[in-house]
Amino acid sequence: MNSNAQSNAIAAFFDMDKTLLSASSAVLMARYMRKRGELAWGDAMRALSALLRYKMGRLDMIETTRQIVRELAGHSEAERIAYTRRWFQEHLIDYVTEEGRRWVEGHRRLGHRVALITASPNYTAAELAEHLGMGNEDVMATRFEVIYGRFTGRLLEPMVYGQGKLDAAQAYAQSHGVDLRRSYFYTDSIDDLPLLEMVGFPVAVNPDRRLRQTALARGWSVVNFY
Repeated sequence: MNSNAQSNAIAAFFDMDKTLLSASSAVLMARYMRKRGELAWGDAMRALSALLRYKMGRLDMIETTRQIVRELAGHSEAERIAYTRRWFQEHLIDYVTEEGRRWVEGHRRLGHRVALITASPNYTAAELAEHLGMGNEDVMATRFEVIYGRFTGRLLEPMVYGQGKLDAAQAYAQSHGVDLRRSYFYTDSIDDLPLLEMVGFPVAVNPDRRLRQTALARGWSVVNFY
């Protein structure tokens, strides 16, 4: 659909971590790798430190992601896809919230477009989206540069985080004729405030403390998926 198309469709955008999933996929990945003996103790401690800094609002998410992606330089994308699929089927699938599924299906029954929008890597998002019956065109997630089947170590920017998440939603809306002012966004995090303020129906899902305060002050819906 071109940019001149009338925007009248309604979409429901869903965040992934701690929204459709009941936990952080990054933490669950580290736990899975540690259990399989694939993650060194020092790396596990660095991951834990990053998580604590994120909870305290002291983590530069974009720069941290750039550093992680740099460490992937030279690795095979096909191997990453296969590993993520195995992890999803063996472990992550158990953290998909039943209430989240019901809300996704509820929007489908209303004839709304349903989309996944997350700062997490596209590889994880693609597995969840497929599991929930979403198409590839309805997935907005952080992507890494790949040349000749291998990661270059470069993050494709803007990352789908903060303002970048709003940018991705606006591009999606333009492509699919979606009216953001009539659409919904479900998330747990205050980091998603730019997109929450743009949609007509912002919904705080098991929100962090700052988002809960903001949602209550502004009269936004607050729901629990888990």
